[in-house]
Amino acid sequence: MNDATNDVSVTKNNEHDPLFSILIPSWNNLEILKITIGSILKNSTYRHQIVVHVNEGSDGTLAWLSEKGILHTHSDKNVGVCYGFNLPSSLATCEYIVLSDDDNYFCPGWDKYLYEEVRKQQGIKWCISGTLIEREVTKNACVIAPYDFGSDQTNFDEARLLAEYDKIPFADWHGSNWYPMVLPRQLWCAVGGLSVEFSPGMYSDPDFMMKLWHYGVRTFKGVSKARAYHFMSKTTSRVKRNDGAKTFLFKWGMSSSVFLKYHLQMGRNDRGEEISTPTPSKMKDYFKRIWNAIRTSAT
Repeated sequence: MNDATNDVSVTKNNEHDPLFSILIPSWNNLEILKITIGSILKNSTYRHQIVVHVNEGSDGTLAWLSEKGILHTHSDKNVGVCYGFNLPSSLATCEYIVLSDDDNYFCPGWDKYLYEEVRKQQGIKWCISGTLIEREVTKNACVIAPYDFGSDQTNFDEARLLAEYDKIPFADWHGSNWYPMVLPRQLWCAVGGLSVEFSPGMYSDPDFMMKLWHYGVRTFKGVSKARAYHFMSKTTSRVKRNDGAKTFLFKWGMSSSVFLKYHLQMGRNDRGEEISTPTPSKMKDYFKRIWNAIRTSAT
């Protein structure tokens, strides 16, 4: 695919139809999943379709979703987030898909502010994220931190979060890449969803952004007012990690760090302009490829 790919028009929803198809992979994380889905039902401005992919589900997740009448797909074992998003996307019926982790509490108006930004877009070449609030400072410049409202269902201070979430100053930002993320379902289908060679999922996010970039997307925006609290429940600590950094490097010919910094301009304040194509030096990535090739042949 190339940057000359034609846009396809998107038909607007009837006001009575669900607005977003929200896809949520979950792996034996029922108590936090209940909070996530509860916040969508309680704090959304619009009605949405929720589709969960249940990885294993030995903790009662399947029974709870069935009892609540929530649409879901299922795998007997954990197949990771790549299949975990791709499978439920086959059941999505809305014009727009939202990707979400299973440990996000959606704050009031999250969908209103995302949809306000969506309505400004032309065609389907755009990707827009909400903004996470996290209890710990990390290297991620796109989140609001540190603001600790709890680590799980046992100590979650919902009342304090609802009183404070919209009073924390933060600007719109460049980069998208982070969930919750909304994009047109046509765009999701055009690039084939998440790439399963990154299973169980490390570096599948920047790979997905790179696929969007090659399709011609230049609007990667984070909306400050569309907020969600991230419990940081660390599901990834339970899986055997794939070497996503190396897979990304050999697939695209550059490191994910170069892509995020120079292409997506991750974390830079958004001023309403599209991202321009960068021309960074590729020597650093060239030597990384050589080193990885030597290391691989040595093993």
